[in-house]
Amino acid sequence: MHIKRAKQEIKDSIEAYLKKDAAGNYVMPHVRQRPILLMGPPGIGKTQIMEQAARECGIGLVSYTITHHTRQSAVGLPFIREKEYEGRKVSVTEYTMSEIIASVYDKMEETGLREGILFIDEINCVSETLAPTMLQFLQCKTFGNQKLPEGWVIVAAGNPPEYNRSVREFDVVTLDRIKKIDVEENYEVWKEYAGQVRIHPAILAYLEIRRDFFYRMETTVDGKEFATARGWEDLSWLLKSYEALGKQADQEVVHQYIQHWKIAKDFAVYLELYKKYRKDYGFDGILEGKWKKETLEKLNYAAFDERLSVVSLLLSQLNDRFLSWGQKESFTELLYDYLKQYKESCQLEEVDGKAESDYEKLRRAELLNKDEDKMWQEVLGRFRDYLLLVRAEHLEGSAGFARVREEFAGETKTLEAVTEETLEALNNGFRFMEEAFGDSQEMVVFVTELNTSAASIRFLKENDCDLYYRYNKKLLSDGQQQEILEDLSGLLS
Repeated sequence: MHIKRAKQEIKDSIEAYLKKDAAGNYVMPHVRQRPILLMGPPGIGKTQIMEQAARECGIGLVSYTITHHTRQSAVGLPFIREKEYEGRKVSVTEYTMSEIIASVYDKMEETGLREGILFIDEINCVSETLAPTMLQFLQCKTFGNQKLPEGWVIVAAGNPPEYNRSVREFDVVTLDRIKKIDVEENYEVWKEYAGQVRIHPAILAYLEIRRDFFYRMETTVDGKEFATARGWEDLSWLLKSYEALGKQADQEVVHQYIQHWKIAKDFAVYLELYKKYRKDYGFDGILEGKWKKETLEKLNYAAFDERLSVVSLLLSQLNDRFLSWGQKESFTELLYDYLKQYKESCQLEEVDGKAESDYEKLRRAELLNKDEDKMWQEVLGRFRDYLLLVRAEHLEGSAGFARVREEFAGETKTLEAVTEETLEALNNGFRFMEEAFGDSQEMVVFVTELNTSAASIRFLKENDCDLYYRYNKKLLSDGQQQEILEDLSGLLS
């Protein structure tokens, strides 16, 4: 299955394992809560989805790459302890607590979360001395004589033997005690994620026309050559930093991340084309409703790859607008929720303290991603502004709330303005597509991507766009979409 489905399987398993009865006891016995084993190629996102799953389930996460550990750090160190058996004192060997189990207890104290995921990466690449310990861990949920606390789910990940020479095969006894999920790379799933995290538009445009270069793992006379999802994402961060610094990324730089010479060279060439496209077609101006007749004429004679690149870059620009609108809407909704509490209590300091406490609880529990953390800080900053305002004007009770409500009206007006600007950008995108391509493959790609991007779907659910509905209805109702998509698939293969 692809990584998105695997993530949902993990979340479903966690929900099942952690379900409690009326008395507060786990419905599924701990011994029946099978550890989950993700097996799949390197660099497809197995590790990354663990953070997302833990955050979305509201539980803790402790991660280890087991190849970095020795038997002593996993099991603990031996020490001699004196005990008495049947009236006779004897020296007994015991073990200190496993570093890994101790980390689980540390996480519980740090976050206040009593439930979580213990994630062990590269579990089938352990040393010979540690292999029996890992088998015991999967079968019995213990490291040495230390048991994993109840409420903690084991998830492990490994690579198939064709990707790693040091891989050890699990025996049937172990496999019969785990929930094994085989994962494979999937470009469409990664593209959805890429839009959410704003992968560099040059990479998205390139992979749209070179999908077979998204993931490669080949053995050559010179060794392994590969391109992975992890490599593309890390390269995206570098490209953005280089652009901010005014630096150029050539083939050598690209190959440091995409370690496949053919793909690295091909993308480096495309990167130069991307810069040319941005300059020639003026994408920022298009979303403002400004484009020249010469631009349309140039597209009429452009190769199909160039035309598709233009569409991809236009979609990337729109996606940024949709994401910014979504962040503004989420901020306004969160602020509004606390202002409703202020209306009920008329105690601004009390509500401000509640918001601060809620934020600290989420932050301490590591349940916020970067954008969510930024949004919360903005909400708290706005409450500080409100506090300063009511104190400066010596307002209390309902009078204070009425004044704050006036200020909040400015937030709603800002959201309305951002909504209008985003809708106008989308309409301008459609008008450009109409004039440049009409009812062609490019328009099908444009509409289809709007139907599959999480950011655009959220916007279109809440805001009417006549041009979108017109083309979406036409392409979905008259069978043209499937026919053109099949032609498009043939052109890209």
